[in-house]
Amino acid sequence: MKITETNLKGVFLIEPEVFGDSRGWFMESWTKEKFEAVGLKVDFVQDNHSYSAKKGTLRGLHYQLNPYAQTKLVRCTRGILLDVAVDIRKDSPQFANRTAVILSAENKKQLFIPRGFAHGFITLSDDVEIQYKTDNYYAPDCDGNILWNDPDIGIDWQIEPTVLSDKDKNAPTLKERIERKELNFVFEPKTFKDFVKEGA
Repeated sequence: MKITETNLKGVFLIEPEVFGDSRGWFMESWTKEKFEAVGLKVDFVQDNHSYSAKKGTLRGLHYQLNPYAQTKLVRCTRGILLDVAVDIRKDSPQFANRTAVILSAENKKQLFIPRGFAHGFITLSDDVEIQYKTDNYYAPDCDGNILWNDPDIGIDWQIEPTVLSDKDKNAPTLKERIERKELNFVFEPKTFKDFVKEGA
């Protein structure tokens, strides 16, 4: 299993080792022991699975506030999508910065997104399934979102979205969330300082 930090500190690209033969293939999508060996210590408690029928379906940018903030391990198990994470932690040196990764059933890559980051994706094909683990349960009262095309974030979604929920279409910008004091994520340098052990 290969674990590489993205351009966004604290967000990691996970590339599982895939074993194939005449029957097909096998891989470990998540192994607690292997993740902890490189410093990613997370107790996942919930698995989520969603299906999007049409290319151009955009979901995001979503997050859950403290005390129900979520770390996510995201993978695409059907089709192809662009997965995005945005740092929304107050006082973070990379505040409002983002990373975007192509996830597909074919490449089997995964994205590890810590607490304090907004998450979204757009489908780049029809018939897309996304599955992700979380380390906190869904809490409707802590659910929040940020406008997908917020100019202060400037995400290149690669294609124009054609399917969005009304909630995502009308989401506030990051600036509006801040002005209303609706975000409670705080940057803690030690959170990521030891994510990957030296020499691992």
